[in-house]
Amino acid sequence: MSKANARRHIMEKNRSPTKEKEKPASQNVLSKHLKKIYPIGLQRSSSSFSLSSLSLSLSQNSNDSSLTDHSTTPLEQKISLALSLISPHHVRRDFAAAPVVKSHVHHHQQQQQQQQQSQDPGNGEVRRCNWVTKNSDKLYISFHDEQWGVPVYDDNQLFELLALSGLLMDYNWTEILKRKEQYREAFSGFDPETVAKMGDKEINEISSNKAIMLPESRVRCIVDNAKCILKIVREYGSFSSFMWGYVNYKPTINKYKYPRNVPLRTPKAEAISRDLLKRGFRFVGPVIVYSFMQAAGLTIDHLVDCFRYSECVGLAERPWRHI
Repeated sequence: MSKANARRHIMEKNRSPTKEKEKPASQNVLSKHLKKIYPIGLQRSSSSFSLSSLSLSLSQNSNDSSLTDHSTTPLEQKISLALSLISPHHVRRDFAAAPVVKSHVHHHQQQQQQQQQSQDPGNGEVRRCNWVTKNSDKLYISFHDEQWGVPVYDDNQLFELLALSGLLMDYNWTEILKRKEQYREAFSGFDPETVAKMGDKEINEISSNKAIMLPESRVRCIVDNAKCILKIVREYGSFSSFMWGYVNYKPTINKYKYPRNVPLRTPKAEAISRDLLKRGFRFVGPVIVYSFMQAAGLTIDHLVDCFRYSECVGLAERPWRHI
């Protein structure tokens, strides 16, 4: 019996070092791979394991397939499984981000070239807003180059632009500009005091003028709006003071790069429209009001690469000039 016990003792003693040697080997393998992924080092604790902290460095070594070592402990296997589930997402994100950076740099270079071309395009032509093309009518081009976006402070001119903007429901700017002189003649230079006094006789004469092509309802609308302007003049001193008060007597300077960025209406235009409607104005919806604001220079909507942008901004930055 004593020999058998001694032999069993010797065998157990010989096997125990082997187990102790096997354990450090598996730890060394896992530690080796974890250092590739998470350089800070891991410490076992009773607290929960933070997967979000591992995500900081997953994208660098997410293709290491040896993380699924079957000789690891249950905790280490859970960590490996979590890493394998997270890593593909981060790899896709990194590869997807690269073209965006390249595209942004390319877009920035294009913008610099466009700005240089607007100042000196090299072909003898200035760069205008994209909606003005070589096929555009000369009157429309002249309106864009000389009037659109220039701050207007005169009551008669503001009344004219408001009336012309209202006609955009039926015509485009080119058609309106071709008849602008006839409109001025028919409405006495858009003098609110004179237009407000027009009666049925004058209204019928204007509406029957085939060169003007305005129905009677439109003519009466312009006459009624003139009467509303006179009420505002008595209250605020001038129509100009009333309108410019909405923008704190300073044009709104926008920095639109593309035509699609330019809005058809804004919250400010909606507020002005509601107020005008309450005061009895007609044909002054938000879209019409914003077109009026653009034409009268209450807002600068020339594209940034248009040659008129810097010029209108310079005019907009002047002090309040209304007298």
